Amino acid sequence: MSESGTGRPAAGPGGEGVGPVFVIQRLYLKDVSFETPHTPGIFNEAWDPEVSVQLSNAATRVGEDLHEVVLTVTVTARMGDKTAFLCEVHQAGLFQIAGYGQEELEGLVGAFCPSILFPYAREAISSLVVKGGFPALVLAPINFDALYRQHREQQAAAGAGEARH
Repeated sequence: MSESGTGRPAAGPGGEGVGPVFVIQRLYLKDVSFETPHTPGIFNEAWDPEVSVQLSNAATRVGEDLHEVVLTVTVTARMGDKTAFLCEVHQAGLFQIAGYGQEELEGLVGAFCPSILFPYAREAISSLVVKGGFPALVLAPINFDALYRQHREQQAAAGAGEARH
């Protein structure tokens, strides 16, 4: 796909665009936090943590066809009532997206972009955990398409419930 120097789709014959555009402009860590409130004592305990993972993402239009998507991944490892570590990564990307309908655009920023960002967030978390003195942590892959569909279904059900009242 060719592009003009403006980052917009190159015009075809007659001036029409050549079709939808999806370009990764930049991937970056927006924010990182790693806390180990019970070190060094926690290192003396047998390592058998309960690990929880929380995900969220947000998209912001920052230009005409430019969107920032931020995937937030929070991992908490607990040993009984003690927090062994809490790691939070805000992995972000700038994506040029043009030529899509509103529903397609929502799917791209709600599922496709987070699926691009997740491997980078997963690597950052793994690295922080090891540098914090803990055994390696490898997060399982996540199906962001399924999570997005589930979120849309919940929104639709909530909307239908409100409409009945």
